[in-house]
Amino acid sequence: MVGAGPGDPGLITVAGLHALRTAEVVVFDALANPELLNEVPEGTEKVDCGKRAKDHTLTQDEINALLVEKAQGGKHVVRLKGGDPYLFGRGAEEAAYCAARGVACVIIPGITSGLAAPAAAGIPVTHRKIASTVTLVTGHEDPTKENTAVDYEGLARLIAVGGTVSFYMGAARLGAIAAALMAKGLKPETPAALVQWGTRPNQKSVKGTLTTLEARVKEAGLGSPAIITVGEVCAVDEPGLDGFTSRPLFGQRVLVTRTRQQASELAVQLAEMGAAVLEAPTIELVAPDSFASLDDGLRRIGGHDWLLLTSINAVRALGARMEALGMDARALAGVRIACVGESTASALRADLGLRADLVPTRATAEALADTLIEQEEATGKTFFLPQADIGRPLLEDRLRAAGAQVNRVTVYETRCVAALPEETLAALRSGAVDWVTFTSSSTARNLVSLLGAESVLLRRCKLASIGPETTKALLEAGFTPDCEAEQPGVDGLLKALLAAQG
Repeated sequence: MVGAGPGDPGLITVAGLHALRTAEVVVFDALANPELLNEVPEGTEKVDCGKRAKDHTLTQDEINALLVEKAQGGKHVVRLKGGDPYLFGRGAEEAAYCAARGVACVIIPGITSGLAAPAAAGIPVTHRKIASTVTLVTGHEDPTKENTAVDYEGLARLIAVGGTVSFYMGAARLGAIAAALMAKGLKPETPAALVQWGTRPNQKSVKGTLTTLEARVKEAGLGSPAIITVGEVCAVDEPGLDGFTSRPLFGQRVLVTRTRQQASELAVQLAEMGAAVLEAPTIELVAPDSFASLDDGLRRIGGHDWLLLTSINAVRALGARMEALGMDARALAGVRIACVGESTASALRADLGLRADLVPTRATAEALADTLIEQEEATGKTFFLPQADIGRPLLEDRLRAAGAQVNRVTVYETRCVAALPEETLAALRSGAVDWVTFTSSSTARNLVSLLGAESVLLRRCKLASIGPETTKALLEAGFTPDCEAEQPGVDGLLKALLAAQG
């Protein structure tokens, strides 16, 4: 039983992540971030048992029975619950039900939103000078009931002497909760706040007092899921507490159009800067129809002067094929290696443990060819060039024109995906996308092609290009990018986007 944390997928525990990565069945709740399901092995059964107000995918009895059924069938089952399993989540009931039927259940705690959401909004629930206690309470129960189980009088006394209270599931009863606290003696000017979707890129929050918060929340259009926090800490305004929302891309929604294999690399960095990332791979990488030419070239690679690597994908595909052939870095002894840019050189070090002998100052095929020719490393030299099937012939042609021999082989092939995810189309149609990133000319052409007549939707967004060739493809499709990376690569693209963002 795994606590998924407050919303940000990065806030799941290491133990929780390990459980997901070894799961055979995952039974998940509505508040567990669906991005976490990307961590489960291929073929894992995923069961949505999300329980929302008046809309239960599965009843609690059905969930209990399902957990036991799958576990007794010999499966490693992960029950993924938002926040912490034992905090307002019926985790104890599910664990007890399993135990009573002979199913062992390990509990992996999660960070709870009652602490994390206020923190992400710049509210420390405890503070040395202000608050030394924090109380977590369900706001789901109607405080106007004659026999409420929540001791509002006790809560009011705690808050009055410097305590903090976080209410869960109470957005719909905000006014009643505030009224109940004031009826028990709490001052109307007591600071309070509501945080919706805490720790997620779409987090929004409102601060006020017991008398003003409800109106401010309605004006801002906020609702569930949310945490209501009451106490003097809600009025704390100290430098550095708003680090979550002050990140440069917070509140921006960015569409990433990389390959299926690489989307996460850019997405992770964008998310770290606060962006809400929507991944829409437009191409996927596949093995070539035949490895004959590549395998023959690898077996004779020692007879080449240079190995040319023009992309991170080429490095990874080459390493995978060498592994399949039982080869390692020793096969490249005596062969010098040139990489098109620092990103490719970094992948070479990470994947094969090798350092490039040559990296041009500009990360383009033209610059790589020019550098080799200027250093008199072209005439009479032999080059091994593993590339994609659609790789540009410019590097090969320039070197051959300078008197070199080039053995170009296909190390991987590219394919346009069949269709864009419905989530991507919905976001573009609703105008919810702020930026679209393009990391190759093929992703640009493919996105326009996949959108068809709806490609006009891209005019509502800002466009970021990774380099000149990608910009050229966009211009040919009728779109002008708002920024272009000075240094091709993910880092260069991010710098250009941030500069354009201002």
